[in-house]
Amino acid sequence: MCGRYVMARAIGDLMAATGADTVNFEELRPDYNVAPTKDVPVVVEHPQEPQDPTTPWQRHLYLARWGLVPSWAKELSFGQRTFNARSESVVDKPSFRSAVKARRAAIPVDGYYEWLAPETKGERKQPYFVRPKDGSPIFFAGLYEWWKDPAADDDAPWILSTTILTGPSPQPGAEPPILDELAGLHDRLPLPMSRAMMDEWLSAGDVTKDEAAHLVDAVVAGAYDVASQWEMYPVDPAVGSVRNNGPELIEPFDPTGGQHTLV
Repeated sequence: MCGRYVMARAIGDLMAATGADTVNFEELRPDYNVAPTKDVPVVVEHPQEPQDPTTPWQRHLYLARWGLVPSWAKELSFGQRTFNARSESVVDKPSFRSAVKARRAAIPVDGYYEWLAPETKGERKQPYFVRPKDGSPIFFAGLYEWWKDPAADDDAPWILSTTILTGPSPQPGAEPPILDELAGLHDRLPLPMSRAMMDEWLSAGDVTKDEAAHLVDAVVAGAYDVASQWEMYPVDPAVGSVRNNGPELIEPFDPTGGQHTLV
């Protein structure tokens, strides 16, 4: 699964990394402890208005609330349980089946945290930070929805929300070694996309259920190749509290000595 991540890039760097044509927000503060219900950058594509046959689609960056709220939800709190979407059921589950056919997104992150369960009962879980070795961003496959409070008046704002797709982690013993490490870290993996896969995911437009399932399968099929370029290392348990937020959270940490270490 993915429950915490890091996004600390400036807007200009994020535009360059994602190929976005427009940015629909003015400020993006570095966040080293992104948790569900926070506003996060998402990449989406829309047909250009008015239509231009040379560039029919435009790529946009928005801020979206992390935790998908479908249009029929009665309360915003619905999104507290939909910050991840399982790839195996996303085309059938009512919360996601409409979005996966028409409202797909990419969620750019610098890396994410996952907690390793202790071998000895009673010990606390150890957080790890997972990131690309070359410092490039990860593009997670996601979905988005627009929602307005049905109990509010017509002037109530529309709220954009998002979710990250997850799939099965690699099998133990998988190569290269990082895949084996990810297998031992958690049984679920937030699904990363190559740049080519992201382009296909975003630009497919409105599709049928079967076509949506094919797109999801393609993301799953390529995820391990992308993840094979990652690295992971233990970090300070302080990341477990959303009150803590700063670059020190992604510094390597020695769990045996309780000390930060050099990369």
